[in-house]
Amino acid sequence: MKKLLLLCLMSAGAVYNSYAQQHILVSNPTNLSRQELISIPYAKFQQHFNLDTLFTVKDASGNTLPHQIERLGGQTPVNVLVQVAVAPKERVTLTVAEGTPTAVVPNTYARYVPERFDDFAWENDVVAFRMYGKALEGRKDDAQGMDYWAKRTDQLIINKWYKTDDYHKDHGEGMDYYSVGQTLGAGDVALYFNDDVKYTKHYRRYQVLDNGPLRTTFRLEFDPEEVEGQQISLSKTISLDAGSHFNKIALHFNNSSNKSTPIAIGIVKRKEENPLLTVGKGNNSLAYWEPEINASGRTGVAVIVPNQKVRYNNNRPEQALLISSAKSGNDFVYYNGAAWDRAGKITNAEAWNKVVEEYKNKLKKPLKVVLK
Repeated sequence: MKKLLLLCLMSAGAVYNSYAQQHILVSNPTNLSRQELISIPYAKFQQHFNLDTLFTVKDASGNTLPHQIERLGGQTPVNVLVQVAVAPKERVTLTVAEGTPTAVVPNTYARYVPERFDDFAWENDVVAFRMYGKALEGRKDDAQGMDYWAKRTDQLIINKWYKTDDYHKDHGEGMDYYSVGQTLGAGDVALYFNDDVKYTKHYRRYQVLDNGPLRTTFRLEFDPEEVEGQQISLSKTISLDAGSHFNKIALHFNNSSNKSTPIAIGIVKRKEENPLLTVGKGNNSLAYWEPEINASGRTGVAVIVPNQKVRYNNNRPEQALLISSAKSGNDFVYYNGAAWDRAGKITNAEAWNKVVEEYKNKLKKPLKVVLK
């Protein structure tokens, strides 16, 4: 009888342990409500749950959470991305089980736009951006930095706006009224030699690494250029998550002459006496709340450089700069983002500065993920 009881207890324990291992614990170390993507290395995920790419993730209430298999340009899965909502200081338990996942509505998207002078455009459900390509060089309407499209819809609009070619007017979804010109626009990067901005030529090649539904990542490559006697090549790997106002940008420089390359990350300034510029502690961020432009609303733009030495420079009338240095062969990571007051969520400088500071806090204290 004792032997039978022991076997029953051992069996129950095995079932419990098997059940306990089918969970993801997500902890929020901040006092902020958070809805964002967690990333789990696919090899670790597969080994722990003994599953392939057909699985579901559910919260404690049984709701299925959207997820994405991130491949980063290859065929082999690299990461499992799960969109989670976590209250301040909360820990949530997610259950993983074998099964066919529910289709996720795409909330991020990017594409090359050959019909508009080699633009490359990307968006999510709150923001949209574009970079200019080779075909625009030398034209009167050429511009240098990153462009921002003001959205007030959660729908993806890039294809629709390019097709109608009427995106400089607001038809209820937003508009393109942001002006870049000969500046770095909404947080682009340039070389910086002799206290002067040195713009590179526009990108020459692109590669879409992942295209949604929850995260879109792509790489733009630039031809090598000789600047101040130095042969320098550059690539930018940009990713945008669903629901986020901010891009993650990984710069990769190769400099044949020096171990590091001086760079400037900038934001265009409008013609006003006292621009609403806010510089973060240690110059690790720069936020700008623009004035009303052509009766089209007000835009907030920001850049965040979390892990690098940065110097602030506001001596130029056309743009404010964060000056730093990128080591050759290493990734230099920073973030840029934007918001439009007519989207109705961020409507003044104080609100935008708060969003920027909260995002910095989230970067500093990421959600903690444990497989159980």
